[in-house]
Amino acid sequence: MKWSLRKSLTALMMVLGVGTVLSGCASEPSKPAAPVAAAIAPSIAADSLVGKWGLASYHNEADRARTETAARAQCNKPFVIGKGQAGGVTMHVADQTEPQEMFVKPAEGRNFLGPVGPPGVQQDLEILSFDKGVLVMSWMDPDTASRYGTMVYARCKTK
Repeated sequence: MKWSLRKSLTALMMVLGVGTVLSGCASEPSKPAAPVAAAIAPSIAADSLVGKWGLASYHNEADRARTETAARAQCNKPFVIGKGQAGGVTMHVADQTEPQEMFVKPAEGRNFLGPVGPPGVQQDLEILSFDKGVLVMSWMDPDTASRYGTMVYARCKTK
């Protein structure tokens, strides 16, 4: 009796499983899934961030031009952004003693720089602008942003 009950349960499970699979075939053809955020190509290549940078920051937008000049003056002791092993860049980030690999992550017309994961999370920097050798980024985490301000990186001239 036990054997036939076991056989019956197994047969029932198989029928339910096959029914579930076939029910998907009977429905209307599904629309292709929307592309995942990671599949969207960033408008900024990680390799374009690799190099030596002067670094300064500001808290008031009115100070941006002065801060760009101050960042250029820091090239005598540059902030180095290296090439990452997994396709990102390595750099020191807020409150971390060791360099971290960060990735350019696009989302809805914006670009973020951060660890693996979805774009725009608290560990990310939002890339506000990247033009003519000046990179401007702001931390997504309000506490980190209040302490570090808006970061201005000015590409150092190579000799």
